[in-house]
Amino acid sequence: MSRLAECFETLKSDNRCALIPYITAGDPEPSATVDLMHTMVSAGANIIELGVPFSDPIADGRVIQAACERALQYGTSLSDVLDMVAEFRTTDDYTPVILMGYLNPIERMGYEEFTGKAMNAGVDGALTVDMPPEESDEFVGLLGKNKLDPVFLLSPTSTSSRISKIAAVGSGFLYYVSLTGVTGAPYLNVDEVAVKLDQIRQQSNLPIGVGFGISNAESAARISKIADAVIVGSALVRILEANQNNVNEAKLKISYLMKSMRESIDMVRFTN
Repeated sequence: MSRLAECFETLKSDNRCALIPYITAGDPEPSATVDLMHTMVSAGANIIELGVPFSDPIADGRVIQAACERALQYGTSLSDVLDMVAEFRTTDDYTPVILMGYLNPIERMGYEEFTGKAMNAGVDGALTVDMPPEESDEFVGLLGKNKLDPVFLLSPTSTSSRISKIAAVGSGFLYYVSLTGVTGAPYLNVDEVAVKLDQIRQQSNLPIGVGFGISNAESAARISKIADAVIVGSALVRILEANQNNVNEAKLKISYLMKSMRESIDMVRFTN
């Protein structure tokens, strides 16, 4: 059983919802990333979504675009990100790690080389924002060969046929983008999300994580009532941006936010 599958199975048996934080690898500096990953796990994260810096992150808003720019100023590459995961694995062999990014760095490395190195580093899956399922056969096949889960995005505009296609090729979990637009958008209609999740569950038994628009303990708790995972990114990256010259302060504030989300999510689940 994969780390992802085991994580979701354990959480489900305990009636708990996964908390998945996102940070961009190399932000605010490469030496901080692994320590930040451990900090988030200690504060209640169940799965880590680690962003691969890219020069044109078209699905991301200003906050994560700026994080990519900061990381790239240090020359943070895909190979560096894999090395960070390998370092993380020296002391944490349990927490799943998903790489999130764009296809260009992977294509430059080569699908076969990337999937082999990712498996050896201890990566559990890959979410490539600009990889449509219709063109993913080769990549998905190599991910499966190397025991990595391909994670795909669904959105409010995803049709029934689109959901069916993605459910057929995805594994690990499905990532539902809770609103149209880019990362960091502030509006979140939980009732609309619930309707869409019901539609997705009619076509897939995979766990569903919900991201975009989750910025505090209250919004995390509301989403945890209807989702299998709560995904938070821009709120954490904003903390790193505001404290880029003081990593220790950033760690304290990230830990506080993560713990407050964890407590609120668990309170909702344990009282229902």
